[in-house]
Amino acid sequence: MPVNYKEMAFEAAIEAHLVEHGGYEKGSPDDFDRTRCLFPKVLLGFIKDTQSKIWDTISAYHGKNAETQLLDDLTKALSSLGMLHVLRHGFNCFGKLVRVAYFSPASGMNPETAALYAKNRLTVTRQVHFSDKDEKSLDLVLAINGLPVATAELKNPLTKQNVFHAMRQYREDRDPREPMFRFKERALVHFAVDPDLVYMTTKLEAKSTHFLPFNRGNNQGAGNPPNPEGYRTAYLWEEVWVRDSLLDIVGRFLHLETEEKDVLITRGGKSEVKKLRKESMIFPRYHQLDAVRRLVTISRVQGAGHN
Repeated sequence: MPVNYKEMAFEAAIEAHLVEHGGYEKGSPDDFDRTRCLFPKVLLGFIKDTQSKIWDTISAYHGKNAETQLLDDLTKALSSLGMLHVLRHGFNCFGKLVRVAYFSPASGMNPETAALYAKNRLTVTRQVHFSDKDEKSLDLVLAINGLPVATAELKNPLTKQNVFHAMRQYREDRDPREPMFRFKERALVHFAVDPDLVYMTTKLEAKSTHFLPFNRGNNQGAGNPPNPEGYRTAYLWEEVWVRDSLLDIVGRFLHLETEEKDVLITRGGKSEVKKLRKESMIFPRYHQLDAVRRLVTISRVQGAGHN
């Protein structure tokens, strides 16, 4: 398939900002493990750097199979517990709790905690081939220490495509059964983006996928205001996706909501009540995120007792 340079320019601008100003490293699509759906090299480097004693214990027991064993145990944990749980609480390998991320401490009083937080490695990777079945690729994958947390499909009107084509691509060309897109197991949110608008979803359900707007609003209406410095949607990668912001969202804002209700089922003349469980991943809308952060900032400056 020929490279579309008009669309790649939009992609390149986002990558460049995240690497140069957003606290990211440039990831290589060749490092992506399509079977496990993660970046093993980054993940293992982070674990060895931050938890050397635990790694030495695992390595001493498993020898040359230590890396494979750790990745297998992690993959099982992601399938059973989910990405959000593993990022926040770690996973068990050989009876040891292994952390895959460190989140910002409540205060700067503990230098050890602050040092571990500083060692998080965020990567932005373009054109990631995510499946063993074909050569389809995602425009962008954002990862924390090798674990993919967000994907994005980018469209540029110069190519006669826009954000609605990106949403259609997720609905019609991204199989929810693929490991990368299984609900809560890998990427936690998927963004459809063009220079003017942003939409997002936390659950791919083929043609039933529901997208929510992730826009700032424009003059008390929908959309985004003009940006004299560049794209209308630049706030997404200049504000929301930057290192500290994304870690903050994953650490404090994302929420797996579980709803249970009793359902009466009748079969063969007999009725029984069964519990129906529904899970939803809640990712904050832009205004919710912005409002909470503004309130926290103001309260830190002014203290209590102010409106």
